[in-house]
Amino acid sequence: MPAVSDDDLKQRLLATSKELLARGLTEATAGNLSVRLSGDRVAMTPSSLAYESMTVEDLVVLGLDGTVLEGERAPTSEKSLHLACMRDHEDIGAAIHCHAMFATMFAVTHQPIPCVIEEFDIYVGGDVPVADYRMTGSDELGEEVARHVGERGAVLMANHGLLTVGKDPEQALKVASLVERTAQVIWGARALGDLVPLPDSTRERFAPIYKLMRQR
Repeated sequence: MPAVSDDDLKQRLLATSKELLARGLTEATAGNLSVRLSGDRVAMTPSSLAYESMTVEDLVVLGLDGTVLEGERAPTSEKSLHLACMRDHEDIGAAIHCHAMFATMFAVTHQPIPCVIEEFDIYVGGDVPVADYRMTGSDELGEEVARHVGERGAVLMANHGLLTVGKDPEQALKVASLVERTAQVIWGARALGDLVPLPDSTRERFAPIYKLMRQR
């Protein structure tokens, strides 16, 4: 297969950012997205710009050390979040940070989102953990979050929101949608009674699948 061009990846990042808004996973200018480019570079959404009016020229390209290489706008204030994940995990090709409502409810109560649905195990890799609280935009937050996404497709940031990762923007968006839907299902299910976990045999069967998908 031919290599995907950086221009194509930027277009896909832009399209994903608009789809994130359309799905109700973020609003206004909240949240931020990134995609890994060639040559140890990362394209990100800019700071404080509405997704509806955002164009590919508004995206900002940074080196893994945080140096701005392309773009006229300031990068997202949470650039450290994305850069730490990219530096620590070479298999991560894209990251999305959003404030999806139900997932954020778990984040502000410091409750992991349990893996009680089969597809959650396959596409997320298990329970979604809660990263310890660190100040928004800080290097410390980036480091804390990055240590949780080595074997998971998502992590909650305490008192903040959700971060998902994938091989590309579309996969990171798929994980974000799945995590938000599952958080809503669990929130409603708990009103009916106690959650019933998946059988251990099912978890053991599905556990390797997520790891294989990340390796690809």
